[in-house]
Amino acid sequence: MNLQFHYIEKLWLSFWNSKASSSDSPASLPASDEDPKAVILPKDKLVSLCKCDPILKWMRSCDHILYQALVEVLIPDVLRPVPSTLTQAIRNFAKSLEGWLTNAMRDFPQQVIQTKVGVVSAFAQTLRRYTSLNHLAQAARAVLQNTSQINQMLSDLNRVDFANVQEQASWVCQCKESVVQQLEQDFKLTLQQQSSLDQWASWLDNVVTQVLKQHAGSPSFPKAARQFLLKWSFYSSMVIRDLTLRSAASFGSFHLIRLLYDEYMFYLVEHRVAKATGETPIAVMGEFSDLASLSLTLLDKDDVSEDRSNEADADARSLGGPLVKRERSDPNHSL
Repeated sequence: MNLQFHYIEKLWLSFWNSKASSSDSPASLPASDEDPKAVILPKDKLVSLCKCDPILKWMRSCDHILYQALVEVLIPDVLRPVPSTLTQAIRNFAKSLEGWLTNAMRDFPQQVIQTKVGVVSAFAQTLRRYTSLNHLAQAARAVLQNTSQINQMLSDLNRVDFANVQEQASWVCQCKESVVQQLEQDFKLTLQQQSSLDQWASWLDNVVTQVLKQHAGSPSFPKAARQFLLKWSFYSSMVIRDLTLRSAASFGSFHLIRLLYDEYMFYLVEHRVAKATGETPIAVMGEFSDLASLSLTLLDKDDVSEDRSNEADADARSLGGPLVKRERSDPNHSL
């Protein structure tokens, strides 16, 4: 695959910084035998178009579709082995995207820049997450193919006090004990059968299906999906904690498997929510960028003292900016 990512920056600079002269008359379309590249929309007209809300929404929708298609071309299967050189090239590309687009659009209205960069930010985040997931998958594949490691993991897992885990987690998660016990038994059985990575992926997919089927077709589906991710992560943390306290010999293997399964669960839920809402996965993730931007706008309009603003900024820097600001602006919003 010959990927020339650096041309994206040049294309953006060329498109958003058109040098065509503007006139009051509309730009004429070329005849069928003329080079379509000869027609360039003057920059001031492009700026005027971008200020129209319907045009802005249409652009964002098109970007979601385009970037989702690019993700599926670059990483068609998150579990399939990918050459390390390609993975690194994709990660470097993702790292550069926001800077390239911001620089190319520096003379455009801030609202237009925020809209375009918000979508490309979700695209870049998706590429980073999927390449990380792919890397974890390849590392875990070696563990799952090692019989002695699997036997050690099963032995250590059987020593975990799952009754205590359920007792501590039930107050927070409020999950049905029967569901938790079933997941525990299924996990141990799948591990005992020395299942392949693909078989584990099928098991995880089935877990998501079973847990969320009662919310299918309901407006509560996205919220239920996010709550499931939180509960899955909490229970996983409790099991890892027990293994840590017991100095389990297979702790390293479990830690790796836990990272992979958490990431893959996120991937599965992300796609289920996208399907349920009729959006692309990138649009689903971009929703939170939009909420963060809205929160910042509302904060700017509030009469907040300088001292309190500085305190909030300090908290954001120490705990991860956009997420903290989002939580402050809407503490009741579920993840």
